[in-house]
Amino acid sequence: MKEILIRDIIIGGISPVALIAGPCVIEGESLTLEIAAALKEMTSSLGIPFIFKASFDKANRTSVGSPRGPGITDGLKVLEKIKEEIGVPVLTDVHCKTEVAPVAEVVDVIQIPALLCRQTDLLIEAGRSGLPVNIKKGQFVAPADIAKAAAKVESTGNDKVFITERGTSFGYNNLVVDMRGFAIIRKAGYPVVFDATHSVQLPSSAGGVSGGDREMAPYLARAAVAAGVDALFMEVHPDPGSALCDGPNSIDLKELPALLKVLKEIDTLVTSSGARDIPV
Repeated sequence: MKEILIRDIIIGGISPVALIAGPCVIEGESLTLEIAAALKEMTSSLGIPFIFKASFDKANRTSVGSPRGPGITDGLKVLEKIKEEIGVPVLTDVHCKTEVAPVAEVVDVIQIPALLCRQTDLLIEAGRSGLPVNIKKGQFVAPADIAKAAAKVESTGNDKVFITERGTSFGYNNLVVDMRGFAIIRKAGYPVVFDATHSVQLPSSAGGVSGGDREMAPYLARAAVAAGVDALFMEVHPDPGSALCDGPNSIDLKELPALLKVLKEIDTLVTSSGARDIPV
């Protein structure tokens, strides 16, 4: 199994399950730093490897009037401050080739959004950055087929690729998670991340915006860790009801420590038994 080194964090193999978390979008420097600091404190106390995530632009919102974020210039300043002052690795997504170079100067991981996971030029440009690349599997892509997207990144000589599962479209305005997908992706040789919050999103279900069912996220997260994922992706917020993006499927920050404690216990059992490597 491939192992991806992100500063002092290893994703893959039998390393402890890592957490990739933060608000959906940067809502301002103060709040974003507050969330990053809180996440670092709780993950450090539990011994959970942590990578901070937030977007500078949400380019795939349902409606043209939905908040998108501060943009690349101001957003990267906030992410750089988090990296330097909070002292954690940072991850953000890119939406076009021209964003890759400036983003790569700041972040530790480049993320390809789910709806762009088949965009060849974007994947290749991300690979050329030399940074680890997290590809979010599109809701329309079968688990076995996402390896073709990874191969586009790897065609540049960059093999630091991992895959995030975030549910599959099920009819209209709904997603489901097939736990078999984790094993299929991992068998292909890629560390697999589970996006516990986007998987409970209800796309475009709330009158021009996406809804969500955040109460289900902990259940799916527990199941995913038991199934052997290498990391968890979660969008969190101190007041999900007021979040500018993905509030209905974001986890309340104050509820996260209890969930992380349970997830760590499950992961310890899984890794100690070697269950991640059961042949499929």
